[in-house]
Amino acid sequence: MSTIRSRVLAWVGRRYLARQQKNGFDLSKISFLPEAALMPLKRDGLDPVPDLRQRREEAPIAKLDLPFGMNAWLVTGYEESKAILGRVKGFSTDFTNLVGSAGVTAEQNPGGLGFADPPVHTRLRKLLTPEFTMRRLSRLTPRIDEIVAAQLDAMENAEGPVDLWESFALPIPSLTICELLGVPYEDREEFQRLSTARFDLFGGAGASLGAMTESLSYLMDVVKKQREQPGDGLLGMLIKDHGDEIDDRELAGLADGVLTGGLETTASMLALGALVLLRDPGAFDAVRGDDESVHKFVEELLRYLTVVQMAFPRFATEDMEIGGVRIAEGDIVLVSLSGANRDPALGGGLESFDGGRAATSHLAFSYGIHRCIGAELARMELRAAYPALVRRFPKMRLAVEPEDLAFRQVSIVYGVDALPVLLK
Repeated sequence: MSTIRSRVLAWVGRRYLARQQKNGFDLSKISFLPEAALMPLKRDGLDPVPDLRQRREEAPIAKLDLPFGMNAWLVTGYEESKAILGRVKGFSTDFTNLVGSAGVTAEQNPGGLGFADPPVHTRLRKLLTPEFTMRRLSRLTPRIDEIVAAQLDAMENAEGPVDLWESFALPIPSLTICELLGVPYEDREEFQRLSTARFDLFGGAGASLGAMTESLSYLMDVVKKQREQPGDGLLGMLIKDHGDEIDDRELAGLADGVLTGGLETTASMLALGALVLLRDPGAFDAVRGDDESVHKFVEELLRYLTVVQMAFPRFATEDMEIGGVRIAEGDIVLVSLSGANRDPALGGGLESFDGGRAATSHLAFSYGIHRCIGAELARMELRAAYPALVRRFPKMRLAVEPEDLAFRQVSIVYGVDALPVLLK
């Protein structure tokens, strides 16, 4: 890396982090950052480290201890987080905030919604939103059920312990995204391979930058094929409905956002949620019950796990005051979603998991204009997968001691590397 500043800016997201990994950069090895800076991305098992709660209790908006004069704020309070995430004027998440750091160029912009500001963000989201309504997504329900059932069939026929991560958590969202985008059936094995490689890259496993390049190149090819013969998936419908309003690069960027936003997060939720079921017999039994019980379980799980630990960083474009704190133009504001989702302002007893808790207005999908557009699709997958899993394998149990599970050490998207279980 050419500058120390670029290393600090790696906080802006796993995409940028992945690009830096070609130079041997690994978030878990940032020895020059103080422990307080890494603290919001660390956990003790499924729970944020106690320091995060202490930080929220002391000051819900507080300076983050970064070296080299970087001026950053960590936001851990629920109301303060909503105020920042819901504010459009005065903050930017645009990719151009990175241009010029460590040789990052405008041409490297991955596209999509996350690193875009209005009016670009507004235009793209307006095009994409109709494809993520429940009416449109409902067409996927039968296929999601089939995908889940097929994975459970394969698990049942396997010998010995089964890795729920590899056999259950990862393929379900990968194949669902194939259906959503309209990836041809004959291409789906290749799509899954690229999805897995892309996930490994973001997971800090030392995968090469070539995996990202290959993935983006593949998505451009998918877009070109859809241009020639639009299908019934998301890409085909966008082409049919909007044609020349959106170019191939923008379509590939949106597809890439769906892939990276909907794969890693849902896969982590499925794996960690299964772990919650394994250690909570009451929840295990409840999920076998009615739809209302499943709904409560999923919403509480989203809040409790908050696998996306940090929202897209905001760059202040003007001086402002939020929650009694003065934020200056140019400051970086980092919202801890995992901290906000355990704030007593949201309810009582939130440090613990309660599968019967009434749904809360949690921030697991963020809030405001950058709220996850695929939130309802993720809920559909979770609501289909968990009941099917526990009904098929009522004797399921961990195949290793809980303390032997390997969780990610420092990660924006929290997860577990493997989840071996015995099914019979």
